[in-house]
Amino acid sequence: MIELTDIYKIYTDGDSEIHALDGISLRVERGEFVAIVGASGSGKSTCMNIVGCLDVPTSGRYCLNGTDVSTMGEYELAHIRNKELGFVFQQYNLIPKLTVQENVELPLVYRGIKPAKRQELAMAALERVGLGDRSNKLPSQLSGGQQQRVSIARALAGQPPVILADEPTGALDSHTGREVLTFLKKLNREGTTIVLITHDNSIAAELPRVVRIQDGKILSDTPNPAATGLGEVAG
Repeated sequence: MIELTDIYKIYTDGDSEIHALDGISLRVERGEFVAIVGASGSGKSTCMNIVGCLDVPTSGRYCLNGTDVSTMGEYELAHIRNKELGFVFQQYNLIPKLTVQENVELPLVYRGIKPAKRQELAMAALERVGLGDRSNKLPSQLSGGQQQRVSIARALAGQPPVILADEPTGALDSHTGREVLTFLKKLNREGTTIVLITHDNSIAAELPRVVRIQDGKILSDTPNPAATGLGEVAG
């Protein structure tokens, strides 16, 4: 599903070079749930940007779902992002003046899907995260955990094979964050491939595979037999 081969991302600062990614190779199979863990400045966010087709590597090869996206232009990358990837961010990124349903429909608008079908897909996604009865609310009328579940529904609406979650519990208290992780794990059990970026080792401890990045390199890539179930999803 995701295959990075010898990926470098190099920035220049005057006469010096900064290796944000320094020869990373990583393979994520369909249906996996992988945590990418690292401290601030480790390269994990740069890795996320490459995997999410938000940036291109300086060198190396990146194949997403069998397609080499390493050298694609901005328009092609935007098309791939909209078709193959769903994004969940720390700050939700919901538009305050739009209803919950309208927020979830946004990626479908960009894809050119007709209104009736957009509504159907958006409502199905909201039902999956337990918020079908909140579709006409504004984001400000929801709790932080509910807003994050809306962002998960938005990521799901286009039925992408991969969801990228960038610090999805970072703005939440521990109880609500655990509920959000529960939803993500449930989606993974239903077949969605998920890559989660975090600096929090307690979150990584819940997931079955942990990739640790330091100084732009993969420090370790190990299965996590200690990972435990996150319980049932709250209604």
